Amino acid sequence: MHAEWTLKALEAGKHVLCEKPFAANRAEAERVADAADAAFERSGLVVMEAFHYRHHSLAERMRAIVAGGELGKLRHVEAEVCFPLPRLSDIRYDYALAGGATMDAGCYAVHVARLLGNGDPAVISARMLTLRKDPRIDRAMSAELEFPDGVTGRVRASMWSRRVLSIRARAVGSGGELSVTNFLMPQLYHRLTIRAPRDGGGRTVRHERVPRNPSSYACQLEAFAAAVLDGGPVLTSARDAVTNMGVLDSIYRASGLPLRGGTKGQAPAR
Repeated sequence: MHAEWTLKALEAGKHVLCEKPFAANRAEAERVADAADAAFERSGLVVMEAFHYRHHSLAERMRAIVAGGELGKLRHVEAEVCFPLPRLSDIRYDYALAGGATMDAGCYAVHVARLLGNGDPAVISARMLTLRKDPRIDRAMSAELEFPDGVTGRVRASMWSRRVLSIRARAVGSGGELSVTNFLMPQLYHRLTIRAPRDGGGRTVRHERVPRNPSSYACQLEAFAAAVLDGGPVLTSARDAVTNMGVLDSIYRASGLPLRGGTKGQAPAR
């Protein structure tokens, strides 16, 4: 329902901070992004996808380490968001509401992989675990990615599998490795570790912490307010959402599952 109500809010002349994922599929996201572009040109309205983690200083530090070359030439990135949701009546398991682990948790993993990787990835393969009561719904998903410059990637998402709780990201370069625990809500706890080869053998290990507060949600609200009031940057724009939703669509296709966004139980065309 995100696309429907974002469009209605724009028609009513409102700025929009839309919860992730931005839409049920890429086609929906494109329609909203077109409307957002027109609303910005016409009335200066701001549309932002609510990837709250991206506005915290931890996300920027992760990006800067990789982009700044501290790890050498980037070779591989990974991200996973896995948590237990055993209540199968939850709306996140409802196909009519575009449910599934890839939508609820995988959208984060894909976004982080794109943040650390260079460019937008192609999906090479994907594997899923589905619900017995509705085989269209993925309770877990893993996908292999490839970025335009040959960097490989892997994303995992789960709401019910053996990987009970794991929220982390990793980037491997020719000169070192970055690993981050709990990039999603760093205000609760996080750990950033950089490992690099040491001359003469072995490895150096460095741990970093960024300030926990303000929380990722407060940082997001500040960024949204700044974009609305002062024309500040929008890091999670509608156009960025189109790209992210496109990767999610490709993961579903590669896994053999229908795209989200079907009406009355019917899947949209693949």
